[in-house]
Amino acid sequence: MENLKFPIGQFKRTFNIKPTHIDNWISTIEGQPAKFRALVENLSAAELDTPYRPGGWTIKQVVHHVVDSHMNSLIRFKWTLTEDNPTIKAYYEDRWATLEDYEQTPVAISLNMLDALHHRWVILLKSLTPAQLKRTFVHPESGDTIPLDALISMYAWHGNHHIAHIELALGKR
Repeated sequence: MENLKFPIGQFKRTFNIKPTHIDNWISTIEGQPAKFRALVENLSAAELDTPYRPGGWTIKQVVHHVVDSHMNSLIRFKWTLTEDNPTIKAYYEDRWATLEDYEQTPVAISLNMLDALHHRWVILLKSLTPAQLKRTFVHPESGDTIPLDALISMYAWHGNHHIAHIELALGKR
């Protein structure tokens, strides 16, 4: 079950972050919308309603979740860049996945949102100075202080983690 839940492994934070890491993670984030689109844009409604594991989200829920999560990330970057060590707002992603917009919104809408969101996010990420990359926020649940450079790493992993979930659901992994 662990391989189904974390098909690319659990996130492992990198502590000795170099500019090449940042560049690679930004490139990964930049390429993720195209990977999601290639996997899901031609799926039938039945295929979109396929869970990636027993008790897991459907492909459709995964796509909608990634948009919600990455929107939250962009906001977290902006808070951190404009406030001193802010405490960010957490959210209940499992509850969001049960809201009616996850059921009623066509996946094409979220794919378009993901394209636009990542385009804008990558512009911001590429503009960050070394000092800005070290700015931090506090996560309210863990109490951890997290620098933006580590957050880039986490979201590069996060998108790939959910791409792998969709590949599992489609038998491509």
